Amino acid sequence: MNPKITDWKGKRVWLVGASSGIGAAIACELSQRGASLALSARSADKLAALAIADALLVPCDATDIVSLSTARKRLLAVWGDVDLVIYLAGDYVPMRADNFDLAVAEQVVTVNFNAAMRLFATVLGDLKPGGGIAFVASVAGYRGLPKALAYGPGKAALIHFAEVLHLDLAPKGIGVWVINPGFVSTQLTAKNDFEMPALLTPEQAAIATVDGFKTANFEIHFPKRFTCVMKLFALLPYRWYFPLIRRFTGG
Repeated sequence: MNPKITDWKGKRVWLVGASSGIGAAIACELSQRGASLALSARSADKLAALAIADALLVPCDATDIVSLSTARKRLLAVWGDVDLVIYLAGDYVPMRADNFDLAVAEQVVTVNFNAAMRLFATVLGDLKPGGGIAFVASVAGYRGLPKALAYGPGKAALIHFAEVLHLDLAPKGIGVWVINPGFVSTQLTAKNDFEMPALLTPEQAAIATVDGFKTANFEIHFPKRFTCVMKLFALLPYRWYFPLIRRFTGG
């Protein structure tokens, strides 16, 4: 089981990928709940534009292990320690077999999965009982979906990675969480040309995420009216799953 986090006052939280979308909204929500924040993203200007009082701004490129290590050293020089690390960086490009672009696909997977591993490698020695590390993945990682030829596999790998980490670290009292949102209105989902059921605002997603840490659950997923349907689909045998997904998505 994961540690339960109910009181954020004084909690030192490092958010990687905090400049926009869900990451920025979670930063604002945690700030309102009294957490001490370190915010990272490639753009220092975007981090500063969030105007979160007393936040430690440590710009870095999440895909670059050297950049992550430099940011960690700056953070620890100020804080001395960290309680929770949350990986929020993500990329999405709609892609199907007939427009497959290897370079773009590899970049999407790098941001969505490889960079998360690099962050974990950077902070492994800093993770303590009562705290831990969380990864924002997606319900798109549950099962194959149309137009998610690059996005889905990276998120699926991230979920699997978090599961294995949880097996290793939970017995030591170190939390590992995976956060699987449904559709959230961001610059990335704006690329979609289809109706997105149960679409949330980033602020709604942030509240659901932060509230999810109150439980000892490994997975934080929302909105339940959508994610539970996706979980049900994921249990179906392929001979049922493929026709149903084509029917519901037009794919």
